[in-house]
This record gives sequence, structure tokens and C-alpha cells, in this order.
Amino acid sequence: MSLTTVRRAGLAASAAALALLVSACGSDGGDKADDGKTAQADKTASASPAQAPAKALTGAELEKAALTQADVKSGKVFTKVPLQDDITQAKVKTDKPECAPLGHLQAGTYEGQPAATVKRSWLADRKKPDPKAGVEEALVAGIDRAKAIVTLASYDDGGAEKAFAALKTAATACANGYAWTVGSDTTKVGKVTATTAPQGGDEALALTLLVDADEGVKAPAKAVVVRKGATLAYFSAYNMASAATGKDWPFPDEIVQAQLTKLG
Repeated sequence: MSLTTVRRAGLAASAAALALLVSACGSDGGDKADDGKTAQADKTASASPAQAPAKALTGAELEKAALTQADVKSGKVFTKVPLQDDITQAKVKTDKPECAPLGHLQAGTYEGQPAATVKRSWLADRKKPDPKAGVEEALVAGIDRAKAIVTLASYDDGGAEKAFAALKTAATACANGYAWTVGSDTTKVGKVTATTAPQGGDEALALTLLVDADEGVKAPAKAVVVRKGATLAYFSAYNMASAATGKDWPFPDEIVQAQLTKLG
């Protein structure tokens, strides 16, 4: 890795079936009165109305549920997202229509048409470089920080389930790669791999996306989506040093758990 690569990559970086099991048992000597009660209970249960879909949160409710500095133990939460990170859905284009949900996710925006949204960004603390490190190693250490865009989107009429399903389908359909573009900047993804999804939601998806970085480097970007009721929490993250070296890095799980806890 050359110093030029580190500088260029550093500059560019600054731009995862619910089954119902029903069993019936009886005996030859069973009480007929009990059998009748059981049958009546079964009829009552089957006649019960389906559970109403979760209600979308309002913009004010999402704002209250979104991360603040007090909610995290490390890193910096930005309640006002930098302009270069505040990308709207309409600005994201993909070379394959079926991959559009993944392009939206990577760009830090949402899938579908939510009723309300709110966005945050988070930047990990800077690591102290090894005083014995050389110039290049020290430079890489200086940009070895994870950055994440957190988007909360709440949907009416089952829209959250539909948006999550679209993302899950795209992760399979686009496993061998795609490209997404915002303005004149195109990002090529060579591989999409599902990883261990976080706990704490109704549905969750975690992905590692191998991105073509500078000078032939393949850098892992990461993303998580969790559904809680009618709300989706999107997390799109990358590491600045990884863009220069191609080395893997740990996804900042702490911000996911902090956000899910606050969503309730």
C-alpha cells in the first residue's frame, strides 16, 4: 500500500419463518365435557381478529427516538447530518433495478415510501497511533475510524414489512455485485454477503458489501437493517482505513443496540 493510496482513500472516505407449531393430543378415557370446552376454545381462538398492524411513528416521535450523544458510550453523534451524507432516495441510481434497495441502504437513505424519517450520523473515536509506527502506518491509524449513517423510517399500512422484504430479496438477487451512483460518483460492489444479524427487533438483516476502492483495493462496507413494528432502523457504515487497506473491521454494534433500546 502506498502513501498515495492512503491519502486518496482517506479523502474519498471523507465523501440480515416464523413457524406456528400446533399439536393435539387425547386419550381413550378423556372427559367429554373437557373435549367440548377445548373445541369451543379452539373456535373462539380461530374467530379472533388478526392483530392490527403496528402504527407508524410521527416525525416528532421518531426525533424523540433517534440517537443523541447521551445514548452512546463512545464516538460522536451528529444530530445534524453533514450535507454530503444527507442523500435522498431520488438521487440514488443502480445499474440493476433489483439492486435499488441496497443502493438506498448504502447511501444512507431508506427503501419504500415511509410516512416519516429522521437521520443521524456517528463517528468513532480516533485511535491513538503507535508511537513506534512509521509514517504510513501512523497515517492509516489516524483514519482508522468507523463512520455510520443511521436512518429511522416509519411506515403506514405494512410498508415497513414490504421495505424489509425488498432489502432481503435484493441481498440475494445482487449477491454477485452491482453498482450505485449518486451524481457523478459511482460505487461498485463486487459481492454481498449476509452476516449475523443483531437481536432485539422483529426482523433483522446484516450485510458485508465488498466495494471496489482506490487502486484495486477491495474494501468491506457494512450495513444493518432492523424492523421494530412499523419502523425500520437503517445503519450504513464504513471504515476510512479499510478503504485504504482492504482489511476487515468490526461493525459498531453498540450504536445498533443503543438505537433499538431507545426505539423500545
